[in-house]
Amino acid sequence: MRVGIIALQHESNTFLAAPTTIEDFRACHLLEGEAIRAAYVDAHHEIGGFFAGLEAAGIESVPIFAAWAIPSGTIKAEAGQELGARMLAALAAAGPLDGLLVAPHGAAVCQAERDFDGHWLSLVRARVGAGLPIIGTLDPHANVSRRMVEACQALVAYRTNPHLDQRERGLEAAQLMDRTLRGEVWPELSAVLPPVAINIERQRTDSLPCRELYRLADTLVARPGMLSTSVMLGFPYADTPEMGSGFLAVSDKSRAAGQRCAGELAAYLWQRRDQFVGRLTSIENAVRQAAETPGTVGLLDMGDNVGGGSPADSTALFHAVSRAGLGPAFMCLYDPAAAAAAIAGGTGSRFHRRVGGKTDPATGEPFEARGVVASVHDGRFREDQPRHGGQTHYDMGPTAIVRTDNGHAIMLASRRMVPFSLAQLTSCGVDPAAFRVLIIKGVHAPVAAYEPACAALLRVDTPGATSADLRRFEYRHRRRPLFPLETDFEWSEGIEG
Repeated sequence: MRVGIIALQHESNTFLAAPTTIEDFRACHLLEGEAIRAAYVDAHHEIGGFFAGLEAAGIESVPIFAAWAIPSGTIKAEAGQELGARMLAALAAAGPLDGLLVAPHGAAVCQAERDFDGHWLSLVRARVGAGLPIIGTLDPHANVSRRMVEACQALVAYRTNPHLDQRERGLEAAQLMDRTLRGEVWPELSAVLPPVAINIERQRTDSLPCRELYRLADTLVARPGMLSTSVMLGFPYADTPEMGSGFLAVSDKSRAAGQRCAGELAAYLWQRRDQFVGRLTSIENAVRQAAETPGTVGLLDMGDNVGGGSPADSTALFHAVSRAGLGPAFMCLYDPAAAAAAIAGGTGSRFHRRVGGKTDPATGEPFEARGVVASVHDGRFREDQPRHGGQTHYDMGPTAIVRTDNGHAIMLASRRMVPFSLAQLTSCGVDPAAFRVLIIKGVHAPVAAYEPACAALLRVDTPGATSADLRRFEYRHRRRPLFPLETDFEWSEGIEG
């Protein structure tokens, strides 16, 4: 048996002006053939799980195509076209296959195809025909579309946020493929998409209210004929008709059992929808709480969530901390020009420059940084523990650490970097314990790394391209009505969205 592996992953924030180009994929991962195995075989990513699961089953893995770019704006039309063309060409060159394991993200948007994941999965389905099993994984921040469901025999989503189980879900998908090819099961995929947008602040899976929702999903999958259940939390920054929550269920040979399970999950969410509305803490209240909390406090800058595509240069929270005299504080900023200036000056040189605040005036004015360049670095680091995103190697480009005269530390990076690993700091000689406040540009994704280093983590309602307050965005394509943006409507439980 030969099973191919295809991945195309991007979380597209359509509220960003700058589009995502093919160069953005090349800067991260744009791979074909055995280069995919070299990059992912030992990773905490689902592709690593694909390889391990197929090997354990005695099935030949055929790596075909893998593309990934850091979350950013809408994918340019020509980039989407090139990605699709390269994928189909690599698939044609792969030879006869018995099945395909696929890894879409589920929230990719292209200028030419708003449902980009549904688009490329449909292209793959058309190329291989109706009889070849296609089984895949999804990020729970997917906005599930009918085309995604129709193209696949099964889709299973990560069950943790922060995403620590990606490799496990890849193993699960590979094991399901093995059972399918042996004729033990034939997966049927069902979806119910209730009109509810789960606030990003409510999406930590091991905390209420999500914890009980996942517990129900675990209970339902134990029913006869059930193979998998998935909770789709949704990605609110992709303005598409599919934006919002959803539930997937995979059942054996008959879709009816899966449809019932997905419907029950949807009904549970609808009946408790008020619990999934965000509890938002203002900047002022967060700074006050931080001042009252002993030890190192992590302030999660939800409006500048790099894992959701934000520019990574907001200064609003840092200004507030500085004005309050709370410190010392640490913050990482994406500011290539400031990083270059600090590196050019060299370690020990005086530094005086306005940093950050280059993208959106609403997210804070540039911060007047006066101090000393403490160190310079190449910006590469490694994370050996399972962390959100499943990657092990990171590169934030040439980087400088500036120690300000009032005791703060600012990391100036040449590339946007998701704060998924403490090695981002420690690789540059930064000790998290040395700070009173860590400003962390994320919501839940950084928790696995930062929770052990902080006495408390506070999620802060900051402005920006990933604001937790969805009323700040002008949606043009989303489904309507959609709770809580609309509240005066009824929804029939179990009806497919």
